[in-house]
Amino acid sequence: MKLITIMIPAYNEEEVLHQLHSRLTDVLSELVGYEFEMLFVNDGSQDRTLPILKGLREMDPRISYVDLSRNFGKETAMLAGFDHARGDALIILDADLQDPPELIPLMIDLWEQGYDDVFAKRNSRTGETWFKKWTSKKFYQILQKVSHIDIEEDTGDFRLLDKRCVEALRKMRETQRYTKGMFSWIGFNKKEIMFDRDARAAGTTKWNYSKLFDLAIEGITSFTTVPLRLSSFAGFIVSLLAFLYILVIVFKTIFFGEEITGYPSTMSVILFLGGIQMLSLGVIGEYLGRIFNETKNRPLYFVNDYNGERKFISSPVESSERVIENRDYVLSSIETSELTREYQLNEKK
Repeated sequence: MKLITIMIPAYNEEEVLHQLHSRLTDVLSELVGYEFEMLFVNDGSQDRTLPILKGLREMDPRISYVDLSRNFGKETAMLAGFDHARGDALIILDADLQDPPELIPLMIDLWEQGYDDVFAKRNSRTGETWFKKWTSKKFYQILQKVSHIDIEEDTGDFRLLDKRCVEALRKMRETQRYTKGMFSWIGFNKKEIMFDRDARAAGTTKWNYSKLFDLAIEGITSFTTVPLRLSSFAGFIVSLLAFLYILVIVFKTIFFGEEITGYPSTMSVILFLGGIQMLSLGVIGEYLGRIFNETKNRPLYFVNDYNGERKFISSPVESSERVIENRDYVLSSIETSELTREYQLNEKK
């Protein structure tokens, strides 16, 4: 029987967890022929989210939880969910019930038809301001133009991923993550379904405009170097205009005898050039900061508790694989040396 993991990142969601579990139970009761795991990732909640999850687990053995040692952010919390998921397929679902669990049967049906990534695209977005909708639309338009991959517009994390997709995402151990772009980058066979997104069932959103702006910067710097090229292009244009302006001044001075004046214009040009330079340095700094964070090679998160079992650290998959490979190589080398030594002793005898 196939196992399907429903992964739910949660941060201060005590007001909605019981309602979420009730709706999930109703949906899953109609799906026969499958086993389900409801995997909650508690991202350092400060309210009663964790005690409620423990209580729900006592009532429903299908529930698992990963308790992170602090708030690492939703992107990293999803990675922790990928690492701990056991299913043949994984469904990402927000805890706030803006994404309806009632779409899960359709996702599973399309997965059984051979699709690896069944993602939900929004027809409408209830409960969001016009400004947030407008900025979101413009961001995706810009990202589509500057990136080399097709990132779906009006699409969030709500989707079903085949185990192959989950394994691919596990291998992407980036410190600064933009998972929506990763979904597109890994490829595989995709299928969209349309839905109307509801307002939050309870509580308040954890995404303010500052966090959304940071996420937008992550998205742009993770999947394109166009900002660096724009800085170079702007520097070239400004230098060309400055050179042409110098030629005009020299021409007027030599042929018309005009005096070189204009302190205000000189200061304006200097300040303009200074602004361009600072902007370019800021763009370069963003990319250097990403390189700095990646080269530190720190663990991406720490796990405080997994289903009641105390844990300490989750190491990157790639590092673990290299450790195993190196260990096997060392053991093989030792065994080869022992055989060579025995052969030499036998020859002497």
